[in-house]
Amino acid sequence: MAATIGSALHWWADTKGDQRALVVDDETLTYRELQDWSSRVARRIADAGIAPGDRVGVLGPNSMTWPVLALGVLKAGAVLVPLNPRLKPAELRKVLDDAGAVLTIAPAEFAEQIEQTRTLGQDFRSLSFDEFTGLRAGGRDDFRIDVAPDEPVALLFTSGSTGLSKGVICTNRTLLSIVFEATLTEEGFRPGSTSLLLLPLVFTPGLVWGLVMAVVLGNTLVIEKEFKPARAARLIGEHRVNALFGVPLVFEAIAKTPEFADTEISSLRTAIVGGAAVAPALLKAWADKGVELRQIYGMTEAGGVATATTRAEAFTHPDTCGRGSIFTELKVVRSDGTDADPGEEGEIVLRGPGVTPGYWDDDESTAQALRGGWLHSGDLGTLDDGGRVKFVDRMKDLIITGGINISPVEIERVIGDIDGVEEVAVIAAADERFGETPAAIVTVRGDVDAAVIVAHCDRVVADYKVPRYVVIRDEPLPRLPSGKLSKTAIRCEYRDVAERFNKVR
Repeated sequence: MAATIGSALHWWADTKGDQRALVVDDETLTYRELQDWSSRVARRIADAGIAPGDRVGVLGPNSMTWPVLALGVLKAGAVLVPLNPRLKPAELRKVLDDAGAVLTIAPAEFAEQIEQTRTLGQDFRSLSFDEFTGLRAGGRDDFRIDVAPDEPVALLFTSGSTGLSKGVICTNRTLLSIVFEATLTEEGFRPGSTSLLLLPLVFTPGLVWGLVMAVVLGNTLVIEKEFKPARAARLIGEHRVNALFGVPLVFEAIAKTPEFADTEISSLRTAIVGGAAVAPALLKAWADKGVELRQIYGMTEAGGVATATTRAEAFTHPDTCGRGSIFTELKVVRSDGTDADPGEEGEIVLRGPGVTPGYWDDDESTAQALRGGWLHSGDLGTLDDGGRVKFVDRMKDLIITGGINISPVEIERVIGDIDGVEEVAVIAAADERFGETPAAIVTVRGDVDAAVIVAHCDRVVADYKVPRYVVIRDEPLPRLPSGKLSKTAIRCEYRDVAERFNKVR
């Protein structure tokens, strides 16, 4: 079957091999170079005994090597498991165990972290980026092993409300469907376009809407190793960028720079923003430069973007997220599954060719999420008379900080392991920069204080999960008649936690 990401890369290497494929800092890879290097990577992976269908983790921050390795894994017929470099060994262990990964590839500076991860559970092989960087030089190489269109090619792990990571399955069919649908809408994704990636490659926006979109369409992807707002503003003009995507804080930070005022950005055909509400002042700042910021609604299970506000309605309906897309339908349903009336709150459900076929090795979660042909999002929303969806709240108990999902349950378990902690509830606190940030409400005995809690969390979980607010209280936390903590009552009592308490970090 030729309809694969690898076959698309092969085509562009043959037809326009001299065009820029990837740009990282001052380094450029053409399509011919990307094809040859990733093929040699795929051959090396296959020669190492990795069979089609085996799961391979790739760990590391944005770099030129990361996307080459990711494509090499796909071209070896293996299943790519992107690993967030900010995760601690125990968190990495959970993802690798859930995926059943047999190999992990990471930069040399992560060797100690990989070794610590290995000691916590099942053994796995590991290779260094260094073993693949030397493969950049060499002759023409078109090696690849294609897999069937509905076989898994990537697992994108996302936190659920239970605190358990779930591997969202991506196939060639779902990924190519996402790309195809994006080319038929107002998005700026067309063959020969240029996108600027300011987000990590390991997450859905970076992998799907960055790397996969570029490779399938033969586009140029400009990848930043870290987000520097002033530099980002300059790059839009220097590279005549056509598409930019991110959370509101990305667009806010760029708009505040002097470079933004001085840079010509009219090349931007698509500027999509999600993960938090967009302030009217931010809309105006970009509109004054001739760019409409368009609000999106999406989730990893639907490829990241399920719907976006149209350009024509970017200012007239800024708090909505569009009507779906050409092949992706959305509706709002009541708890009994019947369609909600316009303006009536209900669960947002969707269906389309880019929706995942399920979760890896998790039939129960798959059956719960995919019911009656629709993906149940766990999000509350409404539809207006024009069929535009508006996100209202999460039915799932999640915190979204800077566009990254955090499970409160995961943090509660970590804090609950501290000797002297009797009860803990983690809720979202408003944050000017990230939208939301974790706040821990804790009852203790003995000498446990905020510093002890923060230090313990910092050892166990990624930094963005460590609570920025810790409230120590003497009274028990409110509970439901069933005996469970009442998150509703706790959120109500501490709805202004960011105003009443100082940050602890």
